[in-house]
Amino acid sequence: MTKVPVRPEMESFKPYSPGLSIDEIKKRYGLTRVIKMASNENPLGVSPVVRERLARAGALAFRYAQAGTPALTEALAAHLGVPQSCLVAGNGSDEIIDLLLRVVARPGVDNVVAFDPCFSIYGLQSRLCGVEFRQAPLNADFSFPLDALLDTADENTALVFVTNPDNPSGHACPARDLLALAGRLPARALLVVDEAYIDFADPLDEFSMLPHFRTLPNLVILRTFSKMYGLAGLRLGYGIMPQWLASLVLRVKLPFSVNILAEQAGLVALEDDVFLAETLRTVHEGRALLSQALADLDCTVHPSQANFLMFAPPMDAGILFEELLRRGIIIRPLASYGMPDRLRVSIGNRDENREFLATTTEVLREHNHHHP
Repeated sequence: MTKVPVRPEMESFKPYSPGLSIDEIKKRYGLTRVIKMASNENPLGVSPVVRERLARAGALAFRYAQAGTPALTEALAAHLGVPQSCLVAGNGSDEIIDLLLRVVARPGVDNVVAFDPCFSIYGLQSRLCGVEFRQAPLNADFSFPLDALLDTADENTALVFVTNPDNPSGHACPARDLLALAGRLPARALLVVDEAYIDFADPLDEFSMLPHFRTLPNLVILRTFSKMYGLAGLRLGYGIMPQWLASLVLRVKLPFSVNILAEQAGLVALEDDVFLAETLRTVHEGRALLSQALADLDCTVHPSQANFLMFAPPMDAGILFEELLRRGIIIRPLASYGMPDRLRVSIGNRDENREFLATTTEVLREHNHHHP
């Protein structure tokens, strides 16, 4: 079959490569139980309140959702204290990232700036939109060199992405520093702060940009229901942005990208204070436990304000990852981030955390026995 001509740069794109699924790992290693601590999902799973709503809302699956998801954006406006006209809900915050690039950045003219490493979607969608993607390396301790980020921007910078708290390190930058950065950006540039993990930061107001939204005309905040709210599989996120920008984004956004079940789940998740409080308690306690225990195992553990920890083990990280996988525990290798000596583990529930630590201790003990 003759190939249809496409943009030549498409050949340089590589497909997303997910890790093995739980079922694949069970089959490969002959396991009956696998613990997944790799994707920063909610350690408590799905809220019982959300499950109940989804069971009842299933009967509505034959209906189209209302374009623009107004019921959810109205609820978000009340929850966040921002005008509804400044909110855009999407099929995960990934969709909002894609829309911002399509609406704001001029192909072949503008550029987009982020740190290195960063969320791969920033660069992927920039390139897909024909926009130059620039990066400023993080500091050695994974803190943000904001002056270097600023130096990477110029008069044609359309968007500056900052993930706060950052992934995969968990480092969080105080909001006052990002506030200063916003005031120094080139005139056309929007500061896009991806707050996917902000709910786990403590104290929240020290790190979140939400209290500053009304005073910064060039600020966009991204949020998601995937982490804190336990809805990763439903794909639901949103952007908080200036009204003029939200209006433009809604003009070109696919009208039914947020499905009716995701919207119903989001509506009740926002009000489920019991589940949210238990999630925070579980993550904060688990983060403290894993951080201390990994340090006791001679791992270098990086301070985190997210629902995961990045660490460097006292053995080959790739081997430790494989040995844990063989024993039914999935964590995240970071070679794709340019850090082959580090791993990332999501905070699990109490039993998962204990099993991860016990198995890691076992692997390290065996390694030390064979490599005294």
